[in-house]
Amino acid sequence: CTNTIKEKKMNLPEAMGKIMPAHLARKAIVYLRQSSLQQVKHNKQSQRLQYALVDKAKALGFKHIEVIDCDLGASAAAGAQQREGFKQLLASVALGEVGIVLSRELSRLSRTDKDWCQLMELCQLFNTLIADADHLYDLNLLDDQLVLGIKGTLSVVELKVLKLRLLQGMEEKAKRGELVRLLAPGYVCDASGNIVKDPNLRVQEAIELVFKKFRELGSIRQTYRWFHEENIELPVNKALGGRFQLVWKLPTQSFVSDVLHNPLYAGAYVYGRRPSEVIVKEGRAVKRQKGVRPPEEAKVFIPDHHPSYISWSDYERNQQIMRSNG
Repeated sequence: CTNTIKEKKMNLPEAMGKIMPAHLARKAIVYLRQSSLQQVKHNKQSQRLQYALVDKAKALGFKHIEVIDCDLGASAAAGAQQREGFKQLLASVALGEVGIVLSRELSRLSRTDKDWCQLMELCQLFNTLIADADHLYDLNLLDDQLVLGIKGTLSVVELKVLKLRLLQGMEEKAKRGELVRLLAPGYVCDASGNIVKDPNLRVQEAIELVFKKFRELGSIRQTYRWFHEENIELPVNKALGGRFQLVWKLPTQSFVSDVLHNPLYAGAYVYGRRPSEVIVKEGRAVKRQKGVRPPEEAKVFIPDHHPSYISWSDYERNQQIMRSNG
C-alpha cells in the first residue's frame, strides 16, 4: 500500500465568518517569495503551492486578485536588499485597497521584527485580513493578534538559529582548511577534496607567467599591458549556463591584480579576510563588507596548506612592491 500526505487546508466555514462585505469589496493580494535564485530554479513545487493561493482567494469570495511575485529569489533577512514586492504590498494596504493578504507561510512575508510589525500595524489600521495555507487572521481579534505575534517571533528566531548553525558549520570547516568555494584559476579539488594545481600544464604555465612578468616589470599595469601587447590569453573563471567554467581570454587589469594579491597562489588557505557589518542607512539595516584584511589577520590563516606557485616570501615582496607603486 502507498501512503499519501494530505495537505492541511483552511477551515472555510470558520474563515468565512471573518470575511465581511467590506473585505470582499477590496482586492486580495497573493504574495510570493523564495529566499534565493537557487530555490527559484530548483524548488518549483513551492512556487506552484504559492500560486495556488489564487484559487483559495477565489474560494473565499474575492473577485479582484493581484499576485505579487517580484520577490522570488529575494531574502527577507536583516541587511538584505529591500524587497520591491513587499514595498508594493505595504503601499497597497496603506491605501486601503486590500481586503486580504495571502501568503503560503507567514515567514514568506517577513523574517525581521521591523517588517513584521509594520505589516501587522497597517493591516490592523486598515482592517485587512491575513491568511496563510492553514488559517485566516483578523487583527481586530485579540486571539488572532496573539497567534500572529507568536508566529512572527518564531519565524524571526527560526531564521537566526538556521543562520547561526550554517555559519558555525562553515567556520568549523574553514578552520580545518576544507571549506572550498570557487577556486582561482590554476587550482582544482582532487577526488579527496584537497586543493591541488590544475593538471592542465597550459594553465599552470600561464599562471606562472603572470608572476614571472611581474618580477621583471614591477607593476600591475605593465604586466597587464605586456599580455595584451603579446596577445597572450590567460585562464579565467566565467559563468556559463549557470556554472563557472575556465575560459581563455586576454586578461583585464583587475584580473592580473587579483592573481598577484591572492595568497592562495602562495600556498596559504585564508578565510574571512573581508568581514561584513550591518549599518543603518536611510532608516534600514544594510549589510556591507569592510576592507580586506591582511591574510595573517583573517579568521582562518593556514600557511603551506597546498602546492604553491610562489613562495610566501615572494608573495610578501610582491605585496610590498604593489603598495609602494600605489
